[in-house]
This record gives sequence, structure tokens and C-alpha cells, in this order.
Amino acid sequence: MVARKIEDYQDILDLPHHVSEHRTHMSMTDRAAQFSPFAALTGYDAAVKETERLTDQRLELDESEQQKLSERLNLLRSHLNDSPIVEITYFVPDEQKSGGEYTTVTGVVKKLDEFQRTLIMMDGTIIPVEEIAELNGALFRSMDESFA
Repeated sequence: MVARKIEDYQDILDLPHHVSEHRTHMSMTDRAAQFSPFAALTGYDAAVKETERLTDQRLELDESEQQKLSERLNLLRSHLNDSPIVEITYFVPDEQKSGGEYTTVTGVVKKLDEFQRTLIMMDGTIIPVEEIAELNGALFRSMDESFA
């Protein structure tokens, strides 16, 4: 290969930039896309990220915790017309793999659906009763004092 010097190109260095009369100028984004890396394994990055994503395991409540939760649900049921503000921590199963995550919502329960076994919040959130891990709020303070 012959090494070229700048003097070899002196005749074209000062010429104006060529603009085609037949083709539109390519945008910088489209031009850059030509040089982006080729993804030979489509979806591989997403699969790796999904594998890296951690999920929690559902905790099983012992008998005393289940009893406490049941008493709180009964108290809530009897005070729904008072619109108490409650904090509910519940398990949301993951749709992609085993496990899930615990979520806490605070608000007013609109309805306790006995048939579907769900709590329906004023904001439309639907919480399956069997997924509830904790139920807290001012309504339950007297219960907390008796457990202490």
C-alpha cells in the first residue's frame, strides 16, 4: 500500500461540498443509524435483563398472623361506611417468573367483595384478600394496643 501525502489531494481540498440534485440529504440520525451495532441475537438483551430482575417470594403467614389479619378485615368490613384510611401491604405475583413483589397502598376501601374475595379501593385498585400481608391504620390502633 502506498502512503499518500496531503499534497496528493491538494487539487480537491478546496472544492465545494457536493449536493445531489436527485437525492435528499440524509439526516444525522439516519446517517448515525448506519453505523449502529448489529444485533445478531434479537431479544437477547431483554432476556438477560429479565433474568437479572429479582423477585420476592410470598411469605406464608403463621396462624396468629392470619387470625390478626382476619380480625382486622372484620373490623374494616364493619366500618366501611366511615371511609377509614388504611394502609395495605399485599403480594403481587410476577407475570414473567416465579415470585413477585410486595406493594403497599394507602387509601380508602370502597368495597369488600365477599364473592370475589377482593378489596376494591376508591382509586380502583383491586387487592385479592388472600394476598394481603398487613393491614394498618388509625382504625386498628385499639387492636394494636390490646396486642401490646
